[in-house]
Formats: sequence, C-alpha cells, structure tokens
Amino acid sequence: MDRETFWKIGASYGAAAVALGAFGAHGLKRHINDPARIANWNTAAHYQLIHAVVVLVAGDHPVAASLLTAGMTMFSGSIYALTLDPARFRFMGPITPLGGLLMIAGWVTLAFSKSGNATRAMRL
Repeated sequence: MDRETFWKIGASYGAAAVALGAFGAHGLKRHINDPARIANWNTAAHYQLIHAVVVLVAGDHPVAASLLTAGMTMFSGSIYALTLDPARFRFMGPITPLGGLLMIAGWVTLAFSKSGNATRAMRL
C-alpha cells in the first residue's frame, strides 16, 4: 500500500476511535453495568486513536504501518467484541494479545527504519 492509502486508513481509524469512545462514554453505559467492561472499551478506543495517528505519520514505512493497522484492528476490535458480548465472542480472547504483539512489532519496525520520511510527514 502507498502513503495515501495509509493516510486514509489512519484518518478513518481515528474518526472511528472518537465515535467509539463517545459511544463508550455515553451509550454503552445504558447497556453494560460492569465498570471493568466499560474500562476495557475505553482502553480499546484509546489504543486505536493513538495508533491511528501513528499510521498517519508512518505511511512512508509500509511494513510498520501494516503491522500497526493489523495490530490495532485485532487488539481494539477483539476488545470491542468481548465487551459487547463476552460469551459470544469468547473465541476472540487470544486475538487481543496477538494484536498487541503486532502493534509492538510496528513500533520496533519504525525504530529501525530511516527517519527522514517520517520527519517530513510530521511537518505536514
């Protein structure tokens, strides 16, 4: 994928994180009374928002951006599903740490990549 595609992915994931965070803060509390599940939802939205911004900046590093995108999809997505219906989505439990590992791999990939393109992207 190219930088423009990762820009669109990052922006879309960022918008979705804000919407899902708002839903967690306002609408979800009407359906779920367990504060731990609400906190899990908030963690998923928080991680999604942070990594969406990183995907915007890391678009010139396709391996890192791909790892971050896959990781946030698996990490946050599995937490959202498990928060909504833990029994139905129980099988997704092992996906959460795998998503976390992919996000870590994305960060490590960025650490060992050339920084010139990322620095240029941050000036945009």
